[in-house]
Amino acid sequence: MSPRGVVIPDLRERLFAAAERVVARDGAAALTSRAITAEADCAKGVLHTHFTGLDEFVAELLLDRFAHSASQAEALAAKVGEGTVAGNLQEVVLDLLEALPAAVVGLAMTRPAAARHTREGFQSGAPAFDAIQHAFTTYLQAEQRGGRLPAGADTATIALALVGTVHHLLMTRVPGQGEGAKATTRRLLAVLLGGAGQPPTA
Repeated sequence: MSPRGVVIPDLRERLFAAAERVVARDGAAALTSRAITAEADCAKGVLHTHFTGLDEFVAELLLDRFAHSASQAEALAAKVGEGTVAGNLQEVVLDLLEALPAAVVGLAMTRPAAARHTREGFQSGAPAFDAIQHAFTTYLQAEQRGGRLPAGADTATIALALVGTVHHLLMTRVPGQGEGAKATTRRLLAVLLGGAGQPPTA
């Protein structure tokens, strides 16, 4: 939370969404406090009223998106026994990639003050890749108990490989170039699951 006070949730999300649109449309270099508030149709100084500066804002944006992603992964628990294992996992992985834009992740990691604030957030207990990995493992173990994965399947390793792939795609994926994330995760899941939990046409 910003030392400057509590940000109204609707305003916070409005600013975060505006920042993502600016980065997607104009690139990371175009992200300034003024560009964000203009995109959000807010008063020019509103960002600095609630955040100490752009670095803290970028870090809080990333922490927020990680928390959302962890919640999406945890929601897999409600899908045990439904659909296909591979389909359920792929849906969440693609949601994670959508919720964690590569340009925003890059900004938070390459701006020293933003990176420091992000690390402090994670050290304070904010959800990160480890929370997502745990949710994947828990889901896979539940499917294993239900007989939809072989008893000998290494669920922890499958979860680790999925999270590692998400991290790789976040760091290297260029929108519109190379193999799509959907195709990549489909092939990975086919290998990791060895045909178990796959849709008939996969």
